[in-house]
Amino acid sequence: MPHDQEYLSALRHSCAHLLGASVTNLYPDSKRSIGPSIENGFYYDFEFTTPLSDEDLPKIEAEMARILPSWTEMTHEEVSPEHAKERFAGNPYKLELIDEFSKEGQTLTIYKSGDFEDLCKGGHAGNPSKEIVAFKLLNLAGAYWRGDEKNIMLTRIYGTCFSTKEELDAHLNMLEEAKLRDHRKIGKEQELFYIDELVGKGLALWLPNGTIIRTQIERLAERMEEQGGYERVVTPHIAKEELFITSGHLPYYKDSMYPEMKMDDGTYYLKAMNCPPHHIIYRHKPRSYRELPVRLAEYGTVYRNELSGTLAGLLRVRAMAMNDAHIYCRKDQIKTEFKSVMEMMMEYFRIFDLKDYWFRLSKWSPDHVEKYINQPENWEYSEQVLREVLSEMNVPYTEADDEAAFYGPKVDVQFKSVLGREETMSTVQLDFMARERFELSYIDETGQHNDEVFVIHRAPLSTHERFVAFLIEHYAGVWPVWLSPVQVEIVSVAESHISIAQELAEILKKEGVRVHVDDSNESVGYKVRNAAKSKIPYIIVIGEKEKKLTSLSIRVRGEEAPLVTSVADFVVRIKGECEVNGK
Repeated sequence: MPHDQEYLSALRHSCAHLLGASVTNLYPDSKRSIGPSIENGFYYDFEFTTPLSDEDLPKIEAEMARILPSWTEMTHEEVSPEHAKERFAGNPYKLELIDEFSKEGQTLTIYKSGDFEDLCKGGHAGNPSKEIVAFKLLNLAGAYWRGDEKNIMLTRIYGTCFSTKEELDAHLNMLEEAKLRDHRKIGKEQELFYIDELVGKGLALWLPNGTIIRTQIERLAERMEEQGGYERVVTPHIAKEELFITSGHLPYYKDSMYPEMKMDDGTYYLKAMNCPPHHIIYRHKPRSYRELPVRLAEYGTVYRNELSGTLAGLLRVRAMAMNDAHIYCRKDQIKTEFKSVMEMMMEYFRIFDLKDYWFRLSKWSPDHVEKYINQPENWEYSEQVLREVLSEMNVPYTEADDEAAFYGPKVDVQFKSVLGREETMSTVQLDFMARERFELSYIDETGQHNDEVFVIHRAPLSTHERFVAFLIEHYAGVWPVWLSPVQVEIVSVAESHISIAQELAEILKKEGVRVHVDDSNESVGYKVRNAAKSKIPYIIVIGEKEKKLTSLSIRVRGEEAPLVTSVADFVVRIKGECEVNGK
């Protein structure tokens, strides 16, 4: 019988204690820090005198299994700070936590099972020896104490635990699939992007194949935004300090921005958001009510000062190109504009065959007014409008109290990836504050100056970096024809067939097809296998039978029987596939 998340969290927390006990037994000079449960598992951070590797995990796991039968219960006792310090003397991490909890007035508790005890807030299995039946240690990672890079780097041991062996096996199989679909692995194999220490961590170099994919995505966005009435703009990568003070990014967002650059005419910063310069573009001239809504779009590159230890391939980077746009509208236009944004997002998802998603409406809390702009009427009105849009579109959504941005409610798009991971892909935010900070206004139908300008921030495709990483894992590198860097691989049988292969390639290129000719001295079988391994949609072998190009026998990815067709009909087919999928 499946258990709820609360029970699994308690089970995993107990397993973290079991890990702590086993490491203490095997490495007596190690120092424990914290060991919480997390989604699908647990971890424990340790300071070791000698480095560990993944090869040490089976030994630790065996020790966990050895001592588990003696863990028949989890007992706890409340202790004073002085008593707790005596029990954990010599462990600076526990002592720091004891001081911190004491200052906060928290009750200190020590949990014990078998011969092991640990400072802990609780939440455990009642009888670990019977309830912990399926666990596995996964890997090691580095982790700064308290997440602060100024502190010592500890060794984090990750593990997972489930209430049945079947659930554990299913999860481990999913993790294996995740390794195969890892965007860093496929990105390297398909030569999509590259990150080099000489350039800098978190700064992706888009290789030719990856550039084709992101260019195709951007072209799609340009066409859809043109159809949606957006105007494209381009803004600088840097701007003056005063702009970011006006926007509110300074000083509140300063830690996430790159350091200031002192110039002869003032102080400049790399931009972390596209909205401030877009607001300047909106207000650079008087606006009439007839112009509204004004929709400004840009694939603008922004820069975030992320810690090096948090960077992860394309999922978390320091420079990113956002599929950004800002809509400037009247209050009575919010509903129509928000619905149009939602419809555009869902059309994108249809094109990319993304299905497992839902929406989350993040609202303000009148009980915590200090966190939000003080406009209760606008909060109530806008939240009701967004709720109506979601209901009328009949999409799955949840509501989250006290989760809105400071300046207005937002709708996040939550995805369940093919690997079972939940992530936020896109966000649409309503903004009441920009009009005040940037004095946004328009001339209404009576000729009066009106400052009731509402701003919708939207990025349906997130950033190129994050979205491409998501797509790599979603497709497992098997790109649909319209996105595939190479759509057709032409293989020559012998040197005498190279000119014919190149002639066919030129015909296809003139029709906009992306083609590569393999005219190497390798065997035909080798070249075909190499193309198939690269997941190229179509492979055409050119030999004696194909010298006149009257008929082609084409290997189609994922199909057993070859496609026998003329050059003209093949061009029609491949163009049709690209048009259907959004080329």
